[in-house]
Amino acid sequence: MKLHELKNVAGAVHRKKRVGCGEGGGHGKTSGRGGKGQTARSGGSIRPGFEGGQMPLYRKLPHRGFNSANFRTEIAIVNLGDLESLDASITEVNAAVLSEHGLLRRRETQVKILGNGEITRAFKVTAAKFSESAKAKLEKAGGQAIVA
Repeated sequence: MKLHELKNVAGAVHRKKRVGCGEGGGHGKTSGRGGKGQTARSGGSIRPGFEGGQMPLYRKLPHRGFNSANFRTEIAIVNLGDLESLDASITEVNAAVLSEHGLLRRRETQVKILGNGEITRAFKVTAAKFSESAKAKLEKAGGQAIVA
C-alpha cells in the first residue's frame, strides 16, 4: 500500500451542507437561522452577557475581593547566551547595561538570569535572581553572580 492509494472509509466524507436551496433540502427558507432579526443576518451576533438592554447580571453583582495581579513584581528574563552577544569590553553587567544594549524593555524591572546558552567570558553579573545552572556556568567561566 502506498500513500497515493489510501482511501477514506465509507461514510467518512460528507457532502457540504447546502443551505438556502429550497424547502426540499431541509435547509430552505430561513436556512437554519430561525426567524428575522440580528442573529439571522450575516455577521450579526450578540456579545456574551448581553441581555437585550436589561442591566446584565455581571453589572448587578458587586465586585469585591483581592486581585494579586495588581501587585505582582515583573521580572525580566535574560539568558546567558544573550550576555555573550555584548561587547568584549563589558565585564560588569547590571540592569542599566542590559537596557542600554536592548536586552531589557524597561530599566526599572528586576532581572533574572537563566542558564540557556553558553558563556566563554568572565562576567560580574548583578541581578535579582539567578537560576542554579546560570550561577554554575558563570562561576565555571570565571565570572561572579551577585544577588541584589
